[in-house]
Amino acid sequence: MKEIMCFIRANKVNDTKTALANGGFPAFTCRKCLGRGRKSISSDLFQALIREGDLPVNALGEAITESTRLIAKRFFTLIVQDDEVKKAADLIIEANQTGNPGDGKIFILPICEAYTIRSGEPTTEAY
Repeated sequence: MKEIMCFIRANKVNDTKTALANGGFPAFTCRKCLGRGRKSISSDLFQALIREGDLPVNALGEAITESTRLIAKRFFTLIVQDDEVKKAADLIIEANQTGNPGDGKIFILPICEAYTIRSGEPTTEAY
């Protein structure tokens, strides 16, 4: 079994849920989170916009120009059988790919053991 973890844009949650459910992966967890990637935001560009009057000089403008601003994202996690990893990852990519920075990341981790809490028994089921 493998765990698939992915960080996606907040506005892509419904597309992702639909793609996973329709693709045979109805069991997953989604949580709200804040984060940012490596790409830095040029404060010079924002300062130029402010000087030209295109960006408001108020709390909104200040929030936009903050170079360490955390962006609202969604964190999905699902457990799949080893032979289903590529299919699930492809569904996530297809539902979230816009071709722009910030589309997200997918991470695949091995699951060494799993137990059913109700019975305490080991399980090999992915959901």
